[in-house]
Amino acid sequence: MTVPTTIFPAAASVLIIKPRAIGDVLLSTPVIRNLKRAAPHLEIDFLTERFAADVVRGNPAVREVLTFSKKDDTSLSVIRTVRKRRYDVVIDLFGNPRTALITRFSGAGTRIGFPFRGRAYAYTHLVTPRGGEVHNVDFNLDVLRHFGIPIEPGMPEFPLAKEHHTFAEQWLREQGLFGKKLLGVNASGGWYTKKWNPKGFAALTDRIAKNDGLTPLLFWGPGEEKDVRAIAAMMTTPAVLIPPTSLKQMGAFLTACSYLVSNDSGPMHIAAALGVPTLGIFGPTSPQLQGPYGSINRVVRHDGLDCLECNLTECPIGNLCMKDLAVEKVYSAFQQLLQSQC
Repeated sequence: MTVPTTIFPAAASVLIIKPRAIGDVLLSTPVIRNLKRAAPHLEIDFLTERFAADVVRGNPAVREVLTFSKKDDTSLSVIRTVRKRRYDVVIDLFGNPRTALITRFSGAGTRIGFPFRGRAYAYTHLVTPRGGEVHNVDFNLDVLRHFGIPIEPGMPEFPLAKEHHTFAEQWLREQGLFGKKLLGVNASGGWYTKKWNPKGFAALTDRIAKNDGLTPLLFWGPGEEKDVRAIAAMMTTPAVLIPPTSLKQMGAFLTACSYLVSNDSGPMHIAAALGVPTLGIFGPTSPQLQGPYGSINRVVRHDGLDCLECNLTECPIGNLCMKDLAVEKVYSAFQQLLQSQC
């Protein structure tokens, strides 16, 4: 079965819009792969914010990655950039007021999106959203299912080049870590409500290092180094922080890890996409909807709280889902992850 020619004509150029966040952009990449598989003739471009562009760069099915800054670029300037390309089809996988506006005035004859909060005006074809029912990967793929386009299963894609692996390998050799069984630890998160407490991370990492023979490697991104160093200072076993990296270089460090323990975050999704067995720590978000994709991964949370999956970026009751999540419970979940790999 091929894509409907009435929607995707033989000489079609397609723009997919997903501006953020890093994990969300990554979880949209199966749309690219399945669309290109069904219609190899399509020229597919991708529009995202600059900080997330590395997620899509290097994807063999993408012709060009267009970027913008939420802070510095006006909607009008983005619209002008898009209109110059004369796309036949625009697919808006985000559906906020700005992306709806860009889609509406893109100049494309076919505009596909979700009718969120009065934004149906922007689209010629409306897809029923299932954001509260299915994993984010399937939420995105629904734009293809809507037209009867066949979906072949597969992981999100985070392409890495040799240079990224070389950078990570050289640094690990210099630190005497190359070839060791590494435990990746990622305490970051886009919202503070998604972050497990630092003491918990320190105690858990110590326990895994002592009991399971893994060497801790702590991950961090812009603005997070101080917090991660505080975790390392609370530990009784040595832990090493990765150096400053690009997103692609960080991905290469993840591939050097035997396992990753992480809050719900971009690095968690990148590790899962790269095949690194991952334990995701959850609270305000849903593991069923936003969990690490793939059967090899596991999740843990403070079950029993009525407020789980609240999706709040600020917590009125002290962030109990993360503050009170016991180290023993997370360690037990990690043991299940270990056993699943045997």
